[in-house]
Amino acid sequence: MEVTAKPVAAPAVVASPAAGAATASAAPVNASARPTDVLGAISASAALAKASAAVASRRRRAGAEDSPSPAPVPAPTGSSSASPARAAAPAPIVARQVPPAPAPGASGLAAPALVIPTVPPPSAPTSTRGRINPLLTFDTLVPGRANQMARTAALHVVGSPGGMYNPLFLYGGVGLGKTHLIHAVGNAMLKEKQDARVLYLHAEQFISDVVRNYQRKTFDELKAKYHSLDLLLIDDVQFFAGKDRTQEEFFNAFEALVSKRAHIVMTSDTYPKGLVDIDERLTSRFDSGLTVAIEPPELEMRVAILMKKAEAEGCAMPEEVAFFIAKNVRANVRELEGALRKVVAYSRFSHKVINIALTREALKDLLSIQNRQISVENIQKTVGDFYKVKIADMYSKKRPASIARPRQIAMYLAKEMTQKSLPEIGELFGGRDHTTVLYAVRKIAEERHKNTELNQQLHVLEQTLKG
Repeated sequence: MEVTAKPVAAPAVVASPAAGAATASAAPVNASARPTDVLGAISASAALAKASAAVASRRRRAGAEDSPSPAPVPAPTGSSSASPARAAAPAPIVARQVPPAPAPGASGLAAPALVIPTVPPPSAPTSTRGRINPLLTFDTLVPGRANQMARTAALHVVGSPGGMYNPLFLYGGVGLGKTHLIHAVGNAMLKEKQDARVLYLHAEQFISDVVRNYQRKTFDELKAKYHSLDLLLIDDVQFFAGKDRTQEEFFNAFEALVSKRAHIVMTSDTYPKGLVDIDERLTSRFDSGLTVAIEPPELEMRVAILMKKAEAEGCAMPEEVAFFIAKNVRANVRELEGALRKVVAYSRFSHKVINIALTREALKDLLSIQNRQISVENIQKTVGDFYKVKIADMYSKKRPASIARPRQIAMYLAKEMTQKSLPEIGELFGGRDHTTVLYAVRKIAEERHKNTELNQQLHVLEQTLKG
């Protein structure tokens, strides 16, 4: 193929500023053949360095015969090969040819430009679930008397966010389902409104955010992150105790969210007025919405939880085994799940079916610890120390309220935390009839659901007994 012998400028090389390249202009090429036949692949790095030399060389050789296929950097006439010192360096980036439109009135085509592509930085995700665990939903939460009111209030928040019960303050002991419940609120909110700005975090994460922004002096970023939410779910606010700057920033976020009718759901291990080293203006706001206690699950609820968790694990759990585990693991849902996994694993490793005998074997360490640590005598001593009552008064026939009340509480805990029967408990309380023990157990159980202060006291006693 022949090409008209006229001065030809080297094609332009266009690079983005990010690549640190320059741009060289090019003279038009007058060719009768197709541009793709005339132009070969041009090295981006060599084109800039050789452009001026190529033009001068072509002018000196005007009238001479061109090479059949022009190269980006033509070798001098008579040379058989390029010198190693003059060889083009390999291009670090593969260039692509973009033929521009010809200039008005110009004959032929303009020289195509070589564009060095740039790789844009990865963009941040435009949407996030705000650390919400998708597995913790209302469907996977086992309802019962212990969490009935809290669950109902949480569903009301989903149905009417920013309305009543703002903030919703849930409190209770460890492993009773507080975290599950607030994740369920977040999942339900996102299901109702996919573009809702929902964030779940532990109180310690908020503290870390405050410290980081305080060090960088970027509190505007902190405000932009938290003040624009539609729903804030925050766990264990008791960790704010003694942290004045954190409390101030959370107070500001609280006020901003409530004023824009965003909802706040919080959890704690105690009721608002029981929080220590928390600013009074915060605790008063915590108590301004709805405060709900989550109780330890009763026997029937513990059995239901075990059956549902076993189904999720894909194993068949006989009802009598579920009752056996539920009677021996009374602390919280987390310990129930741990006991269940231990039984299931023991069954699979030993290739035996799950029954009472296998369950006893799998949980022998747990059962031996409970039998050794929690006894009626230990309960009597712990309750006596808590209420400033002598152990001897637990056995006596004295009936003043200052003694009778702690005695009933000790009977209730003995029934809940040991394997003793009602007659056996009555015998250990000075030879009392089993009906007396049953009356005390029912009375304390009923009052626990109504009396917040009593429930908190029982929770403290239970945790003390479990060590």
